[in-house]
Amino acid sequence: QVQLVESGGGLVQPGGSLRLSCAASGPIFRINSMAWYRQAPGKERELVAVITGGGTTNYADSVKGRFTISRNNAKSPMYLQMNTLKPDDTAVYYCNVNSPNRNYWGQGTQVTVSS
Repeated sequence: QVQLVESGGGLVQPGGSLRLSCAASGPIFRINSMAWYRQAPGKERELVAVITGGGTTNYADSVKGRFTISRNNAKSPMYLQMNTLKPDDTAVYYCNVNSPNRNYWGQGTQVTVSS
């Protein structure tokens, strides 16, 4: 069974940067989209950024201009480059892969922005 594994989270000061990675343990065929979500304590999980199979990207208004989602090819990991981080970005970040038959989720990686 294919699993998604996130990495790259940690503690960073406001204004700093982090890059999250999401790798699949095996092949996933016919990917509709890949995305990053986040969930802060006491809040619902929210969509941060999404990239379609064709490469189109969309971002939550709160991260536009600061975060970049990317993926080089069908076999490479997905990344989320996060710049100019703010305390409000503190959350557990989850990667998601949507295919016609299944929705895959990673286990999450903690991002904490604090001085």
